[in-house]
Amino acid sequence: MNQIISYAYEDECNKKKIHKKNVFLFWCNLFFSFSILIFSFSFYFIYNYNLSKNDNIAKQLTNNFNISRLYYTDENEEPEKVILDNTYSNNTNIFSVVGIIQIEKIGISYPIIGETSDELLKIAPCKFYGPNPNEVGNLCIAGHNYSDNRFFGKLNKLNYGDEITIYDSYGNSLDYVVYKKYEVHENDTSCTSQNTNGKKEITLITCNNFNNKRIIVKASEKVIH
Repeated sequence: MNQIISYAYEDECNKKKIHKKNVFLFWCNLFFSFSILIFSFSFYFIYNYNLSKNDNIAKQLTNNFNISRLYYTDENEEPEKVILDNTYSNNTNIFSVVGIIQIEKIGISYPIIGETSDELLKIAPCKFYGPNPNEVGNLCIAGHNYSDNRFFGKLNKLNYGDEITIYDSYGNSLDYVVYKKYEVHENDTSCTSQNTNGKKEITLITCNNFNNKRIIVKASEKVIH
């Protein structure tokens, strides 16, 4: 009889231990799930905040550029430097905006920053290599390929014959017509060649986020007959 009571007592104790363990695991899982949720929400908020901040900087640069170029009277003068508030600078206090790129088909209009760095590429497309806008040679412009279609996120939608408008530092615009689109490996820089036979060309460069290659779009000055 005592043995039966002992077994029943042990069984009851085991059930209580299992119950306590299940309760503990439940709260652990709940805490873990809650932590993941908070982390995901925080990451999403910070990521979108930074995107919004950089987008506002790009708009500010475009506005400053549009205003300042109205006062250019001597084309031999160096373009004015655009000075940002420190809160917008990302540790880059002074840099030049050399032009504006507009592509009506994919609905973009951004300043072209005159130098390239990881920080500046988060703000707007950057001059990667070549002459200044609308000069003879091959102006190469690099831009991020964001999933929300900002910057060069829709570059792959351009086709032969599509037009790209480039404004230079003095407000003069020139239209370019796409004549080639292809992909290269990330270390292939042949697209930056300056052998244009005296023509004005532009090369747009961005990443293909699916295969680690680069999307290249080349366009030449539109010829008006």
